[in-house]
Amino acid sequence: MSTHPFPIVLSFAATDPSGGAGLQADILTLASLGCHPLSVVTGITVQDSAGVDDLLPMEADWVIDQARMILEDMPVAAFKIGLIGSTDNVAAIAEIVADYPDIPLVLDPVLASGAGDEFATEELIVAMRELLIPHTMIITPNSIEARRLVDDDDEEPSLDECARRIRALGCEYVLITGTHENTSQVINTLYNRGGKVRSDSWQRLPGSYHGSGCTLASAIAGLLAGGMEMADAVKEAQEYTWQTLKAGFRPGMGQFIPDRLFWARNEDNETSQN
Repeated sequence: MSTHPFPIVLSFAATDPSGGAGLQADILTLASLGCHPLSVVTGITVQDSAGVDDLLPMEADWVIDQARMILEDMPVAAFKIGLIGSTDNVAAIAEIVADYPDIPLVLDPVLASGAGDEFATEELIVAMRELLIPHTMIITPNSIEARRLVDDDDEEPSLDECARRIRALGCEYVLITGTHENTSQVINTLYNRGGKVRSDSWQRLPGSYHGSGCTLASAIAGLLAGGMEMADAVKEAQEYTWQTLKAGFRPGMGQFIPDRLFWARNEDNETSQN
């Protein structure tokens, strides 16, 4: 009989050759937090740190086969979903996670890249709204994504109203991040059925970052997989993500990339100084 000493988390996401976002970001984040990451490829991107050139969605049957085979082999403690790639893949993933209602699901609704490249059609957003969000424990949109996920009225809804409408689609928690809002600090707010659960403010860091949303959602999934309660997992994941951004680096000509192993490099520096 197999044994596993740490939580196992399954990520559905597309690849990112730059290592900044997507599956690579999820794997780095989960490993950094002491989890064993599993991966289901939903698409293949052609991109670098400056932007996305192309996306090839994986066929839905391949998404299903990847997930079913690994789920029959290993006990998964949490799901994390990132870039989905197609409406067929939304339906495929919804079909899979519906069979595992007791496993917490963290949905990062990747509708566009950090550089503004579009990943989601209106049809895909409708499918996500109807098929996937009802199975979700926590969804982590930024403010732009939150407004796109709700039915648009003539006026722009407040983030509190966006959270209420998203919650009404069937998920338990909504965490809206405020990086794109015109505030002196970044304010991230967690909501549940009763309204606001917690609101956290973070110092704005200079620069533009590639993969911050992937890092935050993966960190939440990893901490939930380890048994942490939601409000605490959200707070700890934000702290971890902010530290990765503070230690971020710019390996190419585009955006900064979060350093998910910042703590290991800090330990190395302390060791070398002793």
